Amino acid sequence: MAALLEHALERDPIAQFARWYDEARAAVPGHPEAMALATAGRGGRPAVRMVLMKDYDAGGFVFFTNYASRKAAELAGNARASLLFHWPALERQVRIEGRVTRVARRESDAYFATRPRGSQLSAWASPQSETVADRAALEALYQAAQDRHPGKVPRPSHWGGYRLAPDAVEFWQGREDRLHDRVCYRRVKGGHWTIDRLAP
Repeated sequence: MAALLEHALERDPIAQFARWYDEARAAVPGHPEAMALATAGRGGRPAVRMVLMKDYDAGGFVFFTNYASRKAAELAGNARASLLFHWPALERQVRIEGRVTRVARRESDAYFATRPRGSQLSAWASPQSETVADRAALEALYQAAQDRHPGKVPRPSHWGGYRLAPDAVEFWQGREDRLHDRVCYRRVKGGHWTIDRLAP
């Protein structure tokens, strides 16, 4: 069984994440880039949903969504959020906490241009998180988007990316007898990271 030991850790959590993510991509079927995104509104009511990580680097973890969605409204009121990657095949989790900001328009434009046409049209058609009468109403909105954009589909202004800049990253490795490994990186003054082992 795998172990998570201090002497083998990368000193930077993004480098450690890159190592684990590469291993997950090789071993995990489906979508190893799937992550739970937890937000909370102004009143403190939490909400969580699955989204797809589309990029990551030293600046943080990027996902895309409708800027009029519930998650976007909650992030507008409280920019702190948490991500969770769970790779059961490897008995691993990565939990990330930090502040979320919108990515630059050019970054949203560049990613939107790579999406399949159907997904581009859905971004125009779906009033995400709003109530719709039925499936037929949603399909009518999609057809209207198709009619409006017979050629190239531009990115809607209400759709784009967010980047979560981490200030805490916890790596969890399952071990026998539930004596799991938990290692937490925390950003401190000057942008450096401390590394602590947590009890399971």
